[in-house]
Amino acid sequence: MTDQDLLQEIQKAGLLDQTVSEKVKKDALLSGKSIEAILIADRLVDDVRIAEIKSKILRVPYKKVDSESIIEELLVLVPEEIARTYEAIPMAKKENLLIVGMLHPDSQKAQEALRFIARKERLNLGVYLISFSDWKDALRKYSPYRNELERAVHQLDIKSGKSGQKIIHLEEGGEGEEAPIIKIVADTFKEALASRASDIHIEPMEHYLRIRFRIDGDLREVASLPIELSQPVISRIKVISGLKIDEARIPQGGRFRTRVSDRDIDFRVATFPTPLGEKVAIRVLDPRAGLKKLESLGFRYRNLEALNSALEKPFGMILATGPTGSGKTTTLYAILQTINKENVNIVSLEDPVEYFVEGINQSQVRPEIGYDFASGLRQILRQDPDVLMVGEIRDSETAGLAVQAALTGHVVLSTLHTNNSAGVIPRLIDMKIEPFLLPVSLNIMMSQRLVGGLCEQCKTSDDPVPDVLEIIKRAMSGLSKEIRDKYPEPYKIYHARGCAKCKGKGIMGRISLHEVFEMTPEVENIIVGGPTSQKLLTEAKRQGMITLRQDGILKALDGIVSIEEVVRETQET
Repeated sequence: MTDQDLLQEIQKAGLLDQTVSEKVKKDALLSGKSIEAILIADRLVDDVRIAEIKSKILRVPYKKVDSESIIEELLVLVPEEIARTYEAIPMAKKENLLIVGMLHPDSQKAQEALRFIARKERLNLGVYLISFSDWKDALRKYSPYRNELERAVHQLDIKSGKSGQKIIHLEEGGEGEEAPIIKIVADTFKEALASRASDIHIEPMEHYLRIRFRIDGDLREVASLPIELSQPVISRIKVISGLKIDEARIPQGGRFRTRVSDRDIDFRVATFPTPLGEKVAIRVLDPRAGLKKLESLGFRYRNLEALNSALEKPFGMILATGPTGSGKTTTLYAILQTINKENVNIVSLEDPVEYFVEGINQSQVRPEIGYDFASGLRQILRQDPDVLMVGEIRDSETAGLAVQAALTGHVVLSTLHTNNSAGVIPRLIDMKIEPFLLPVSLNIMMSQRLVGGLCEQCKTSDDPVPDVLEIIKRAMSGLSKEIRDKYPEPYKIYHARGCAKCKGKGIMGRISLHEVFEMTPEVENIIVGGPTSQKLLTEAKRQGMITLRQDGILKALDGIVSIEEVVRETQET
């Protein structure tokens, strides 16, 4: 049974309308959770009705669990770890028959685990499908501690299932003289989201107030307002951001959360004094756009293999490099989500915290009070971490502490400013890191760039001009035969002329270009002998590393990006 089968049957039963169903699908794609888990967590459909519908699809009988009948003898047969891992519960034992209730009777792994238990006890196995609430209630039989906690929480009668930030209603208080200002600000934020803007700039000019959006990496003016509205508009933004309205002499920073189109969006606000008044820059933090799965970021072939190999190692540094705005933090968040499990303690130091990720202990550094990356790293190591994320290695002290953390058995994720992945090692040595520490502390070095993605609606294929064809051939010659065989000549490139869907730009979203350089014994020999960029690049080619230029050209041949932008944003190595 697939999630789609379940959702379809629930719709047929009239328990969800199409709008809510589409939202559930998107939430599942964003969070990585199953549709069933979201339906239950958000209480969109009663879990007993879900169980009854699953019973019909899977043709496994549904039964309500009588938790009073679950005695100690049954709990011994099916240990708590098995019950929680495979979402099953022992219901009864009749002669030589063990009856269990399962949330997912179609799970092969769960079936195998329960069959193993039955065989060991020389019992036959009978299965019922049960509801989520019955399973949770039955689990309490295993742990008096959990049972007592849940009873205490129940007595408190806490209604809300969420803590976190207060939700700001953009049009709240929209009456009287301030109503038009409140509407202008609310509509600006909504338009930014509809336009897929990453940033909003509200800037007082000499004769008007300029509003600009950054869309797909480019700033464009979207509106101009009378200069008289400058102070009221900026004051309204300060109010909802919790900033001081009467302080315009120094920069201020804040954030707020609001709900737009049934999803929570964070806005990070920064004011900046200018002679013409305060300028406001607002970062739009849409989890749907900013929190991505690793597989959706465009890592392919050798780059993906090297990254997956590094993620399997129990300790060591994974460093992402590239210029500001190249998507380094997005990549680190994707990696964190991949390794974010119940048995892993992840602690991050960020400046600032952009996206809140469930299950990760995130902390924002505050250099103005002495809480910077270096001092934060010292404190993190007292939090019993398995994985550390440091927003950026900016100085020698932070670099040294990050290396020491990697050497003492931690996975360390961070970013560094270098031109390419091979520049990481010389940069760390410049930061006073002893060269002999790098081979044992550094796992992989990644570099990336962002380029515009071609609009699928209006892109067309073209033959490359001779100069471009020569660039393609040089890049392809350095790739493995296996990859070259996937892109036979004659090569085709793609251009998008612009259409209604992409608003005449030819660009829809941005695409990452990657290169991943591994630490190997050969790299260690280079470090010992005195590393140079040329020696490191030679070793990268020997590894079969796909460079930024090569990754971009492969994506251009696939029709994902424009080859002209790839050539402009990358260098030939």
